Amino acid sequence: MKNKSENYACRPARQGLLSNRQSHKVHFFFLFAICCLLATALPGCGYTTRSMLYGKYSTIYITPFLNKVDVIQESYTANKYRIYRPMLETDITKKVINRYLFDGNLKPVKEDEADLVLKGELIEYRKDPLSYTSDSEDVTEYRINIYVNLKLWDKKENKIMWEENNFNGNYSYFVKNSTINPGNNVVVVSEGAAVNSAVEDLARRIVERTVEQW
Repeated sequence: MKNKSENYACRPARQGLLSNRQSHKVHFFFLFAICCLLATALPGCGYTTRSMLYGKYSTIYITPFLNKVDVIQESYTANKYRIYRPMLETDITKKVINRYLFDGNLKPVKEDEADLVLKGELIEYRKDPLSYTSDSEDVTEYRINIYVNLKLWDKKENKIMWEENNFNGNYSYFVKNSTINPGNNVVVVSEGAAVNSAVEDLARRIVERTVEQW
């Protein structure tokens, strides 16, 4: 009788232990379910929009950019900051293709294999002064501005997705000048390096404009 009464006495404790274990299991599965939901939802909240592009558009053809800079135009030649830079349109085309490859949302392919076609025209290249020395008119800082006209064509539906003029990429830089103190964290670069950075900025903006449309 003593052993039987002891067993009855222990039964509520065992039941409480089992209840606690079941409660822990419920909490574990609840947390696991939340983690799974977050894992599927978070990729869609990232910087790019891969999930929205997926299944609809996957390839793009980048038409070589055309140079439409009119160097003969009087208003262009009268402005000393509007400059003609040979082969700049070729550099833009290469940088845009490389940026699409880096981004990964749209794969650059041949025109007959593409879902989308990007067409672009270089219309202006500027080298605008931003700051001067305090005691003279020597320029210490410039900004490179590159302007293009863009058009994105949907080959599947045979229509223009969007069109944007005067699309801009830019980069600011300091020139070599004796009045600049190297200790002021001023980075001095050549004009060629600044142009390259401006083209990269333009390419980045073009790709973002394309993939963030949807």
